[in-house]
Amino acid sequence: MAEKRKGKRRRDEEYSLDPEAAADKPSKTEYSVAAWLRKHVPHKKTKFAGHNVEYFTGSKAVDSLLESKWATSEKLFTTRQEIETFLDLMLKHQFYHRAKKVPISDQELKAMKNKKSKKSNDTDKDEKKKSDKKKKDKKDDESEETSKDDKIDDDKIKSTEIERKKKSRKIRLEMHMEQSFVDNLDAYVWIYDPIPFYYWVIGTFIVFGGIGICLFPLWPPQVRMGVQYLSIAAAGFLIFIIVLAILRLVLFSLLWILSTGKLHFWLFPNLTEDVGFFASFWPIYTYSVFYKKSAKKGKKKKEKLSDDEDEDDKKLDDCDEEKKSSESEIDEKVPETETFEHDNNLLDTESGQFENPK
Repeated sequence: MAEKRKGKRRRDEEYSLDPEAAADKPSKTEYSVAAWLRKHVPHKKTKFAGHNVEYFTGSKAVDSLLESKWATSEKLFTTRQEIETFLDLMLKHQFYHRAKKVPISDQELKAMKNKKSKKSNDTDKDEKKKSDKKKKDKKDDESEETSKDDKIDDDKIKSTEIERKKKSRKIRLEMHMEQSFVDNLDAYVWIYDPIPFYYWVIGTFIVFGGIGICLFPLWPPQVRMGVQYLSIAAAGFLIFIIVLAILRLVLFSLLWILSTGKLHFWLFPNLTEDVGFFASFWPIYTYSVFYKKSAKKGKKKKEKLSDDEDEDDKKLDDCDEEKKSSESEIDEKVPETETFEHDNNLLDTESGQFENPK
């Protein structure tokens, strides 16, 4: 047994970064500085080894500590080097650890996007298509309206966007081999995660509440009677809601059958909707009347057909009348030509001209 314990101690000493610092416990000032840093130093969220973590940059932490009370009033540290050594001590006490920023390549981003696109449903694809169409329509309208000056502005905006993309490249964190604090732009992942105060309050309330419910037989008789009445009232309210939901369905079905599917009457329409307590009982009722459109369409079609037939009959009658009038005109023109032939000898010879029979 003693040999096994010695072997475990040797392994711990081998794998620990600094066994002397690991044996020391952090001071109260270190805890207070760590809590202050978590509140005042800007941090970002990312994934590290499959876990969601928060990290900050070393230079920003040093800048913020130079303006803190420990540098101005208490004078725990005054220069950047002193702050660096103090933060290095906190790193050895495992408040955070150093990580290396690795930029993600375009191929990895494309692979990640492909994985996400495979998981997405067909509904998401339809929504994307609709949004793309709207964007294209808007772009077409804007391109027609914009002038040359607007095009120059667009070029400037695009150039600024490209610069922003270059600046805001996605980064992946990896464990740094040298675990020491340095005043630079390296990332430091938080290990220290204090439990908020309200967590303690809620936990104590739940514990004492459970103990109090277990001690229900020891409660005073008046309190027990009050709890009993409250439980009966709550059960009665639940039964009332269930019965009301059944009655509104029965009433809806009866009116729907009697009106042959025209009347839709709902009592308390928001009773089963995802709304608030008071909103579920308002409005008291709603109704809507639906008419069958098929019969009307049939009647309209018949009326149209009858109107078309009447118009065709009128057109045929007009054509017949025109034909008759043309035949009568031809009959009237024939005797005029005969008279012209008989009276042709009576024309003036001096002029040598004659009027056209037309």
